[in-house]
Amino acid sequence: MWDKLLKAWKVKEVRDGLLFVLAMMVIFRVTANIPLPGIDLVALKQLFETNQALGLLNLFSGGTIRNFGIVALGVAPYITSSIIFQLLGMISPTIEEIQKDGEQGRRKINQWTRMLTVPLAFIQGFGLLQILKQSQIPVLTTSSALHIFMILCAMTAGSMFLTWIGELITEKKVGNGISLLIFAGIVADLPNLASQFVVSYDSSQLFTVLVYAAIGLLTVAGVVFVSEGTRNVPVQYARQSSGMSGAVGGVASSLPLRVNLTGVIPIIFAISLLLFPSMIAQFFVQARSAWLAQAANWVLVTLQNQVVYGALYFGLVVLFTYFYTTIVFQPEQVAENLQKQGGFIPGIRPGRPTAEYLQTVINRITLGGALFLGSIAVLPIAAQAVTGTTTLAIGGTSLLIVVSVVIESIKQIQAQLTMREYDVY
Repeated sequence: MWDKLLKAWKVKEVRDGLLFVLAMMVIFRVTANIPLPGIDLVALKQLFETNQALGLLNLFSGGTIRNFGIVALGVAPYITSSIIFQLLGMISPTIEEIQKDGEQGRRKINQWTRMLTVPLAFIQGFGLLQILKQSQIPVLTTSSALHIFMILCAMTAGSMFLTWIGELITEKKVGNGISLLIFAGIVADLPNLASQFVVSYDSSQLFTVLVYAAIGLLTVAGVVFVSEGTRNVPVQYARQSSGMSGAVGGVASSLPLRVNLTGVIPIIFAISLLLFPSMIAQFFVQARSAWLAQAANWVLVTLQNQVVYGALYFGLVVLFTYFYTTIVFQPEQVAENLQKQGGFIPGIRPGRPTAEYLQTVINRITLGGALFLGSIAVLPIAAQAVTGTTTLAIGGTSLLIVVSVVIESIKQIQAQLTMREYDVY
């Protein structure tokens, strides 16, 4: 491992990319600690200690809401916008055609995603401020309409700033920029969590500590196992005639299909959809209409049930794993490329039969990966029922994201090193 890191550091392009990512993360953490005016940070801290939904929203945004700085919304609006366009790609034939239009289509979708992020950031910021206003703990020190509007403009600009930084990081090909920003927010909060644990620890919490350690080890081992798992589909390349020398070729190879092609994206998507009903419900919990207030309270009470929450979390992780796999892996395109290169899967006819076979294989291996990933995701919630601590569920999700992001970044760096080795030869 250390040899690979040293080798990567010696490559100028990889080293420059890593230094750039480090610099962007420093900028991100500096802006995350610039608070907005009119916010009582002491009251905000008390509110986070009593509201698990805000804790998950803080995790989802990249650890920015806890300080309520100018980038308080984090990358959540951009992720929401991405989910909307990916869902539209499966519903709207027009969007689907644009998504299939290669690099030009991808750029157009990305531009629309950024444009939609602006109103979504404004709406989410307004909803977050309403939640703070309606909370029993007074967090907002002023309710002036002009002041609220200025805060919303600052939060929207901060979200777009982080979106821009995330895209710049992605271009360096050392990891997904949005995932790395969330990773940075989680890691930056570790010293604070460690200090709180040391101060509050006593001998009666030994069982809880052991549960934490066991879940941490299982999560790391499970994510690595699923991420590294592959199914090698045998591929045979037909013999080719080379004039007087006769037939050559007939090389046997394989097509590796990863058990988890989606990385950490399903987890982020699942968290975002789980947070959405709670955020909307808290917005309407004090509505004048009695039925609307009752519906909002019912949603909040239902999602606070750990059995319901865990079942929804598990189902959404599985669903989004399949959903994103259909976007990442296109069996028709793979089958077409194999046919053009003179390759075929033994016992399977080229063309459509090959695409159908690959679709069947990817569905089967994705099922195992999705169920395993969903089980790891809800494992901390099961442990929470045993230990009685709400911090455990958030910590388990954080660990899941951290491990997945690290694995994804290492794979991209290794791909760059492999490509440069081929260039040398």
